[in-house]
Amino acid sequence: APQVGQGFTLQQPQAKVSVTVGETLTLNCTTSGVAGPGPVMWLKGWGSGNKTVYDPNNADPSSRVTLAVPQSDTDFTIRIRNFQPDDVGTYYCVKFVKGTTGDNEVFKRGDGTEVSVQEAALLPGMVAAAVVLCFLLLLLGLFVALCMYRRKRQGGVGSPCPARTVAMGSFSSVPLQCCAGTPSTPSEVLDAESSHLPSQQSSKEENNIHYADLQPLPPAPRRGRSPGTAPTEYASLRVAAK
Repeated sequence: APQVGQGFTLQQPQAKVSVTVGETLTLNCTTSGVAGPGPVMWLKGWGSGNKTVYDPNNADPSSRVTLAVPQSDTDFTIRIRNFQPDDVGTYYCVKFVKGTTGDNEVFKRGDGTEVSVQEAALLPGMVAAAVVLCFLLLLLGLFVALCMYRRKRQGGVGSPCPARTVAMGSFSSVPLQCCAGTPSTPSEVLDAESSHLPSQQSSKEENNIHYADLQPLPPAPRRGRSPGTAPTEYASLRVAAK
């Protein structure tokens, strides 16, 4: 039977711990009082499927698991470097004592510490970008809703049928409604055209008629003129046209 310690206590205060992958996990365990000879070990899991995480009698210097306070008789806190998802589980700090057969027997164990993976926190820049993106999406949604509302209001105002234009001769195009109950005839179109045409005012313009009678005059005996040159007579008449 295991030896009974005098006022021996074992404290494992951490109930749950979350750690980020790649970080160092620290598991606390302290003892007080006197107990029989035997190591304090760390186990992962309890029962037949448990795994020894730290054994002071088989400590490996290259292991990821080390004592936080080496050579201590009361502080058995361990550290697990480069924490990985496979390290998730429940860890127990256990005090063993030598039994009558010489094998280690459980004398006292802690309540266990449940270890889980903590998701990496988002970088501040990523958080800011996400906030800006959400704000832009909200503005886009409001803009689309406003456009649809305006189109809906504009679609309900005015006549449901479109207007067409009819060209008559050289007159400008006149818009005509195609709705039932408002027929339009060519005479009405011409009347509408005539109402848009400016009134033409007739003005009388004076026409100038120029008349010239080029008849040779009898030659006069004057010196200094070359033979064959005869003077001519030119007249201009101005008649007002009616």
